[in-house]
Amino acid sequence: MSEVRLKWVVPEPLLKVYHNLLYGAHVIRGFMSRSSAFAMVILCLPAVIAPARVMSQANDWTAVTSAIGRPGAIQADGAMKYSLPRSDLAVTLDGVRLKPALALGSWVAFKRTSDGNAVAMGDLVLTEAEESPVITSLQQGDVKQTAVHNHLLRESPRIVYVHIEAQGEAVRIATAIRAALNLTATPPASAAPSVVAPIDMDTAMIHRTLGYAGKVNGGVYQVSVPRSEAIRMDGEVIPPSMGVATAINFQPTASGRAAITGDFVMQGNEVSRVIPILRAGQIAITALHSHMIGEEPRLYFMHFWANNDVTGLATTLRRALDQLK
Repeated sequence: MSEVRLKWVVPEPLLKVYHNLLYGAHVIRGFMSRSSAFAMVILCLPAVIAPARVMSQANDWTAVTSAIGRPGAIQADGAMKYSLPRSDLAVTLDGVRLKPALALGSWVAFKRTSDGNAVAMGDLVLTEAEESPVITSLQQGDVKQTAVHNHLLRESPRIVYVHIEAQGEAVRIATAIRAALNLTATPPASAAPSVVAPIDMDTAMIHRTLGYAGKVNGGVYQVSVPRSEAIRMDGEVIPPSMGVATAINFQPTASGRAAITGDFVMQGNEVSRVIPILRAGQIAITALHSHMIGEEPRLYFMHFWANNDVTGLATTLRRALDQLK
């Protein structure tokens, strides 16, 4: 039986319809692909915009600045810091008139927390008459006092330093601190000088000797030395500019001499190594205490004072710094 082969013949009009359908399907697939890509972009926008919005909010301190009534500056470590120099006070120690930037600068600093609120810390420079009403006002505003003490000895008039800490809504905290400041003679904010006045002291030598650069502020050369480890409180890392860095301030006096003060920020096992070095270099220890409550690791703050040859002082300070981790 012979094999019979069938050949299908498709009319030309039907072929055109078939080709058109294939082309249409291709177009639809392309459109769907492009639409899917567009949809993915739209869906991903919130993920891109949200962190940017959070970052913007973290850096927006306008309402806090308005509430505290002073201009502030964002620090290199991300904290927002408000400086409140007590230029109204005429304080002398061992015949030296202390500049506000040497030892009479109140300050308050804020850091955003992971829940969108803020942690605030500060140090208020007060007269003895101001101390009690200020603490009462701070307590009414739910701002804690973590230390009340001296930093210096023999200064006239006597100065009280009140360290503060608060957590929560930043504007509320700023409002409470402003209410307390209004009970003091702390001057209103003044415009920062457009040009920093030169200082009669070899700051380059100090930089070389200490190994850390400083800045001139109000006639004082200020050096800040951060700790090597992270300092935490209630799970939040506290930036160095919020009071957990060693501070060393130099105020030129005369004939190559300088008055120095500040505080070494130390762990417990460093205290006994630093004290004899400072005292051997004719730098007096004026206070040893805490500034905070509940920080990890536990820190000790040691204040000092001297008025002597600036080169010798810088050399002694470097030896003491070398004892810190």
